[in-house]
Amino acid sequence: MVDQQAFKDAMSQLAAAVAIVTTGTAEAPHGTTVSAFMSLSLDPPMVLVSLDKRSSLLAQLGVGAPIGINVLSTEQDTLARRFASKGIDRFAGVEWAIVDDAPQLDGDHTWVAGTVGRIIEAGDHFLVLVDVHSADVNTNCPLLYWQREFGTHGMIQPGNVCTETIEG
Repeated sequence: MVDQQAFKDAMSQLAAAVAIVTTGTAEAPHGTTVSAFMSLSLDPPMVLVSLDKRSSLLAQLGVGAPIGINVLSTEQDTLARRFASKGIDRFAGVEWAIVDDAPQLDGDHTWVAGTVGRIIEAGDHFLVLVDVHSADVNTNCPLLYWQREFGTHGMIQPGNVCTETIEG
């Protein structure tokens, strides 16, 4: 069996998009930070989100529930930390609105919304399969998580504007 720390260290070498997964209503929004999010299918359009079994968001989700995935921009690293925190009102002071039946954060890089199609237990997580109903992309730079730090992606060419590192 692989040593847990060795596995965590190896996984820290994978650059991942940072997203805040949301559900709920204007009166009772819920959300949490994830880095395990991926495109799953084009036909039909589906994405997959992995949530820790201890996630408070899981209690809000069931098949057919509306769900939003706010892929964060480089300006949103503080939101990534905030929505990863426990015991606080994560939405307090945050600009957001209900869009496509789920809470969308202002300034996100990419927005994907849909409904929960299936939830599958997988080790210490649940895989949430989302049937996508809408998607939108902004022109800002994506927030990535790599080697336990926030940063962004830059094309391998001179003059790229998305090469900054965010101090954490």
